[in-house]
Amino acid sequence: MNAPNFKQICSMLQVKSFVFNEFQENTYVVWDETLACAIIDPGCSNYQEQKQLTNFIEMEGLKPSLLLNTHCHIDHILGNNFVVDTYQLPLHMHEGELFTYQDANRWAAMFGLPNFEVPHQVVFLQAGTPIGFGSSQLEVLSTPGHSVASLSFYHAESQFLFVGDVIFQHSIGRTDLPGGNFEILAKSIREVIYTLPDTTCIFSGHGSITQVGEEKKNNPFVKL
Repeated sequence: MNAPNFKQICSMLQVKSFVFNEFQENTYVVWDETLACAIIDPGCSNYQEQKQLTNFIEMEGLKPSLLLNTHCHIDHILGNNFVVDTYQLPLHMHEGELFTYQDANRWAAMFGLPNFEVPHQVVFLQAGTPIGFGSSQLEVLSTPGHSVASLSFYHAESQFLFVGDVIFQHSIGRTDLPGGNFEILAKSIREVIYTLPDTTCIFSGHGSITQVGEEKKNNPFVKL
């Protein structure tokens, strides 16, 4: 199921989602009242998708201020260099995801895509150290298991959580890729995601929005 192409207003933050590339990956643009915005996991893979992203940013008068990767599987990094070059932003990611980034070249070869290089400007994030844009701050949460060092980004005031591929509506991220581990993933979900308020909106890397309380009750893969 594809995520809806929507703009949602809740407390201070607004969110726009795009479904990009052949993997149907969810890219998010998040902004506050200052119009500063964060771009999370840009998956735009061609000119048309790049224009969708830039046209929306221009139409809304947004000021791109932050580029974030939850993790670095190929479908989440296809647009990284485009965003870096277009908006002169450094990429923010966890240093432990360098392994995953480099492994993306193996997948690129399988799909006939060019090799991926980590952008020259990179800022390594640490779990527990917030990252800010505009007047807002996102908590940086360590949620490995789908990949080696996957991060989730949480805005407490809006109760918004951006999780990459850690958890989906009634599903979880696969753990059979290099760096994946089901036990670690289940621990991340139980000890990090399930401890947040039940009304927290989960914005996943694929599929529809869900909520923490819904997944605690009905996710068949990880139960409390």
